Amino acid sequence: MTIEIVKAGLLTTVQDNGRYGFQKVGVSVSGAMDTDALQVANLLVGNDPTEAALEITLIGPVIRFHEDVLFAITGGNLSPLINGGEIPIHRPVLAVKGDILSFGKVKSGCRSYLAFAGGLEMKKIMNSYSTYLRAEIGGYKGRVLQAGDKLTVKSYQERSLRLSELITKMGGKWLLWGLGVSMLKSNTPIIRIVRGRHYDLFSEDSQRTFLNSTYKVALESDRMGYRLNGEKLALRKTEQLLSEPVSFGTIQVPGGGLPIILMADSQTVGGYPIIGQVIAVDRSKLAQLKPGDSIVFQETDIMEAERLYRKNNQNLEQLRASIDARLLEGRMYGANS
Repeated sequence: MTIEIVKAGLLTTVQDNGRYGFQKVGVSVSGAMDTDALQVANLLVGNDPTEAALEITLIGPVIRFHEDVLFAITGGNLSPLINGGEIPIHRPVLAVKGDILSFGKVKSGCRSYLAFAGGLEMKKIMNSYSTYLRAEIGGYKGRVLQAGDKLTVKSYQERSLRLSELITKMGGKWLLWGLGVSMLKSNTPIIRIVRGRHYDLFSEDSQRTFLNSTYKVALESDRMGYRLNGEKLALRKTEQLLSEPVSFGTIQVPGGGLPIILMADSQTVGGYPIIGQVIAVDRSKLAQLKPGDSIVFQETDIMEAERLYRKNNQNLEQLRASIDARLLEGRMYGANS
C-alpha cells in the first residue's frame, strides 16, 4: 500500500519512540516529541505502539492514498480533512483509494501524529525509525518529507484487519470509539519538574522566580530545545561546571539567565547549570506547546513522578486491552459516515 505526499507541510517527519542506547557515542535519542500521542495513534489502528508514524508540526501536509488505508490522528488538533470534509481525531479512520488527506487551522496543540495500520515500511537505523534531522539519519532519507515522496504502508496485522472490517461492515468512515477523557492531555500551562543537579547553586531569589513566574516559549525553539522568555535566573556565584549527561526535559540556564528546555533532539551532554528536569509524563504536554504559549513550573518529587509515570503506562495498557476486548466481543459504539 502506498501513500503520496502531495504537499509537504511545515515540518513532517517519520518518528517512533526514539533511538536508545547510543547516547554514549553522542547520538541523540530523537523520536516523537509527544510519545504518548504517537503510541495512542498506533494502538487505535491495531499496531504495536512503537511503530513508525508521521509527526506533523503546525501546518500539515497533503497526502493522497493510492490504496485503502486505515489510519488515526492524535495529539494536537490541526483540523484534518478527507476530500475537504472534517474528520475526527483520536478515532480509527478508513481512507479509500484516491482519498486526499489535508489539514486546516490549528485548533489546539502544536503536533499531530498520523499512524497507519501496519506501520510504515522503513529501514531501522540504530534500532529506530526516528528521523534525526541534524545527523540526517533515520526516517525517510534522514530528512523532512517533501512533495512527491511516496511511502509504503506494511501489511495489516490481525487487530488492524478486524478494525478495518468493522468500519466497512458498518458502512461508515470511522468508528465512534477512541480515547476516553482520562487519556487526553490537559491544556494547563503547568509543567511539573524535579529539582536539577545544580538547583542549589542558584540564588534564593532565582529559585523563587523559577517556580513563581510565567515563561513563554520563544520563537527560536525547535525539536532540539525550547528557549524561554521571561524572568532571568542567576547563580549565587560564578561556577565552573563540567559537562554532564542531559536528556529530554533537562532545563539548563546559560549565561544570559533565560532557561532552555531540552527536547527530543537534545544533545547528549551539556555544560550549563541544570535547575530542573521535566517529569516524564509532562513531556508530551510540553511537546504540544508552540511559540508564544505560557509555561508555569511546579515542583514535585521523584516518588510522585514515578507514580504518575506508572499510571500513564497503565492507561496505555488499558487502551490496548479495551481495543482487544471490543474486537473480541464485536461490540463498538457505532460508526459515522
